[in-house]
Amino acid sequence: MSETILTESHDGWVEITLNRPGRRNALNEEMHLALRAALEAAASDEDCRAILLTGTGKGFCAGQDLGDRDPRKMGGPPDLSDTINRFYNPLVRLIRSTPKPIVCAVNGVAAGAGANIALACDIVLAADGASFIQAFSKIGLIPDAGGSWMLTRLLGEARAKGLALTGEPLPAARAAEWGLIWKTVADDKLMDEARALAASFAKGPTAGYALTKELIQAASANTLDAHLEMEADYQGRAGRTPDYAEGVIAFFDKRPPNFTGRE
Repeated sequence: MSETILTESHDGWVEITLNRPGRRNALNEEMHLALRAALEAAASDEDCRAILLTGTGKGFCAGQDLGDRDPRKMGGPPDLSDTINRFYNPLVRLIRSTPKPIVCAVNGVAAGAGANIALACDIVLAADGASFIQAFSKIGLIPDAGGSWMLTRLLGEARAKGLALTGEPLPAARAAEWGLIWKTVADDKLMDEARALAASFAKGPTAGYALTKELIQAASANTLDAHLEMEADYQGRAGRTPDYAEGVIAFFDKRPPNFTGRE
């Protein structure tokens, strides 16, 4: 495993850490491949029921490492669409399709694609001192890694354009106020709360979480009628899981449920 990504297994969940602190965890090809491999391994591991993604050092992720994109060292313009299709799009699709809750603990600045990778996760906690920056306009680019889709969907056109065109930092508190992320946490409490949340998800009804994740992500593209039918279908599936029976029995027994996460 590449040292650019650290993976630590816990009781039912996995912590994945971006580990290039000297470059504010900016992504190069080695790190892209290692991050995707770590996420794929966690997603396919039956013993893993939740994932926590965070970064080392003072920043979460500065986006693409521009060190290998210096025009002075290249024979011509880079094919950035190839970079997007080979690395960022598969990563965002993987995060969105993984049938397990993915918690992101944003420990500092999340810029460019780093911000949008965080926003692709299911639950985003940010340190009080963190910020989100759509830095693309500063170098003549467009928001990628799903940024233009997520910003518009979560914030509306006016705020999406404001953030994307100005590239102004969005403080974590305002990101939470606007509904871009779940909530902020004191800097020194961030990892404790993020780990406690991941551990809680690891003991929860994993199959139900997966169905809920799919439903919410599909909602913006569905008509009400289509979504009501989808809810009925998914609730039928949830009701057939052992966790539903366990949850109801635990309710009547007045005890904590012992969910297995199986469908």
